[in-house]
Amino acid sequence: MDCDETCKKLPAGAMNALPPAPDPFPAFAAIVVAAGKGLRAGQPLPKQFAQWRGKALVRHCVEALVAAGAAPVVVAIPEGSESLAEDALCGFEQVRFVIGGATRQESVRAALESLSDEAPAYVLIHDAARPVVVPSVLERLLSALDQAPGAIPVLPVVDSLAVDRDGFMDGTANREVLRRVQTPQAFAYADILAAHRNWQGAPHAGDDAQVARMAGLPVTLVAGDEAMYKLTFSEDFVAPLPAVRMGTGYDVHRLADGEDLWLCGVKIEHSQGLVGHSDADVAIHALVDAMLGAVAAGDIGQHFPPSNPQWRGASSGVFLQHACEVVAHAGYVVGNVDVTIICEAPKIGPHRDLMRARLAELMGVDIGCVSVKATTTEGLGFTGRREGIAAQAIATLVKAG
Repeated sequence: MDCDETCKKLPAGAMNALPPAPDPFPAFAAIVVAAGKGLRAGQPLPKQFAQWRGKALVRHCVEALVAAGAAPVVVAIPEGSESLAEDALCGFEQVRFVIGGATRQESVRAALESLSDEAPAYVLIHDAARPVVVPSVLERLLSALDQAPGAIPVLPVVDSLAVDRDGFMDGTANREVLRRVQTPQAFAYADILAAHRNWQGAPHAGDDAQVARMAGLPVTLVAGDEAMYKLTFSEDFVAPLPAVRMGTGYDVHRLADGEDLWLCGVKIEHSQGLVGHSDADVAIHALVDAMLGAVAAGDIGQHFPPSNPQWRGASSGVFLQHACEVVAHAGYVVGNVDVTIICEAPKIGPHRDLMRARLAELMGVDIGCVSVKATTTEGLGFTGRREGIAAQAIATLVKAG
């Protein structure tokens, strides 16, 4: 594939940041089935091209297969989605596309037919909706092809099963002999191609193992991996919140005569005050940026633009309370915050406990979660020359509930 402008902007080495291929793997090709509409996923475009963990869903498994040594990788896509596919999978020389059919079986056959010139010994057939591909499972699959023309990864059934008859339980199934089937599925290429060419079953084949079995091919089972789950519904695209998030903030304001000095929500008597569009509380501004940064919600300037006259002279406590609301909306609460004020004067020590109490009040947390410190620059720089005051802050957030 040729890269477009987006791919050209990838950082150097980005394509080489994948885990090394297991060694040794026999040579194999791969097919990724990405020709469905993915309507159940509730995405604005087919789910295989929707974003998941920072990149298109289909790109995750393609990266893993390429890293494992698959060449070529044929991706079956819906008609009319060529540009989406190019954007999702730019940068891979090993990847090419075929237009899929109305059913999964037709899409896989089209991809298999496109490999006829290469006629690889082995082919892996994988669903784009399973973004994680575990190398050890690939190794088990390819090794199993020494003994059988087909191999599939499976997992045990751990729940009890019941037969639903018009909303009532009507019998049970023996879970001891049942298995959950995953992809990728591995086959001798010539055998699975012949099986698809001779497919005379129902219009829909759930997977390629069914096609193989209908053709009389033995299919061996290998251990799968729970990590290779399938994304099906809209909630599957919502990443679980990490338990802890952190953000940092830094701000500077200059000192001037005739201004009030506010630090950490406390007005301090001093010969000069800080200049800014609001009350110029440099410590709270740094803390707000730290909290917004922890939930990737921009910075204080985006939420309270200096160009907006509404915030002229406003109390920075309003900004901090807003940041707390943003944090709560993201599903987090404040774990602890640590603010460092950098100045030669005034002395912060006499006001530290009052500052901690005020910040705790504004954030609705225990005072034990709030640290306020101060340091000087030993007379160096603008703070050392008493031209301004700087502050830096760290906020640690924990998942609510």
